[in-house]
Amino acid sequence: MPDEPAARPAGTGAAGRSTAPRPADVPGPSGPRGADLARDALAAARAGNAARRKAAGRAARTSGGSAARLKRRRWSGAGPDPARDPQALGSTMRTWVKAAGAGADLTRATLFGRWAAIVGPEVAGRCTPTSLVDGELVLQAESTAWATQIRLLAPQLVAKINAELGSRTVLRIRANGPAGPSWRFGVRHVRGRGPRDTYG
Repeated sequence: MPDEPAARPAGTGAAGRSTAPRPADVPGPSGPRGADLARDALAAARAGNAARRKAAGRAARTSGGSAARLKRRRWSGAGPDPARDPQALGSTMRTWVKAAGAGADLTRATLFGRWAAIVGPEVAGRCTPTSLVDGELVLQAESTAWATQIRLLAPQLVAKINAELGSRTVLRIRANGPAGPSWRFGVRHVRGRGPRDTYG
C-alpha cells in the first residue's frame, strides 16, 4: 500500500509556507492612529504658542484665511490715491518746501522779485515792499499822499498777492510815508526820549 504523506508541522501550508498569523493581523489594543496623533500634536503646539503669546503680552493669533487677509488690505480703488498715484511737480515742491521750513523765505523772495508783475507798474512805481513778517506786508511809499492811497487800496492788493502766491500769504498791509531817520528796530520798543545830540 502506498506510503502515507508525512504529517506536516503545525502552521505550514501545502507548499510548506507558514500560515501563522502575521503581527499586522493580530488585533492590538485600541488607541489613536497616525492621523489622530498628528492632530493631537498640532493642537498641543497651537495651545503652547497661544500661551507663550499671551505671556508676552500679545493677542492670540486668529486664523481668518485668505478672505480675512484680503479684507484687512487697503486697496486704492478706482479713485485718486495721493499716497500712491504720481503727483504734479508743483504740489510736490510746495509740500517739500513746507516740510523743510523754507516757505516763508521763498514766499518773501517771490513777492519782492515779482512785485511789479503782481500789483501793477503804477503801484510798484510809487511804493516798494520792505518786509513781510507774520502775514503783515510793510510798504514804503514815496509820499504821504501815496501812503494814504495804498491804505485805501490795501484790500485789493491783498487779494492780488494771495491770488498769485497762495491763500493767506498776506493778511494786512501797512504803508509808511517818507519820514526822518528812526532809532527803532523791530516791532517792540521802549518809550522814552531816546538818543539826543550828545552821548555819555
